[in-house]
Amino acid sequence: MLIGLRTAIYPVADLAAAKDWYVQVLGQQPYFDQPFYVGFSVGGFELGLVPLGEASTQGPQPLWGVANIEVAFQHLTARGATPLEPVTEVGEGIKVAAVVDPFGNRLGIIQNAHFDPGKVM
Repeated sequence: MLIGLRTAIYPVADLAAAKDWYVQVLGQQPYFDQPFYVGFSVGGFELGLVPLGEASTQGPQPLWGVANIEVAFQHLTARGATPLEPVTEVGEGIKVAAVVDPFGNRLGIIQNAHFDPGKVM
């Protein structure tokens, strides 16, 4: 049975450049940094980078929570991400958006006041 998001893995052609970009975006160093995998702890979940992969916007599409989606969207695009899906209200105060990171992957974000981090297992 699935019990919740644990890790979202992004394939990248240039692991060092991707690591540097995500350090800037997340404001933290990875907790796991090896030539075969770089892992960041993000709010109790993991954002992972794997080398020699083919980036895409068509694969799995996790959404990373943000407190203010407009600010987060601007933060990402100011650091070189390309807008993919604009900030959109999808109902009940929930907003989603997505960018393409500089490595070709879709990076989705969500602002959802209904999400209770206390229920994360």
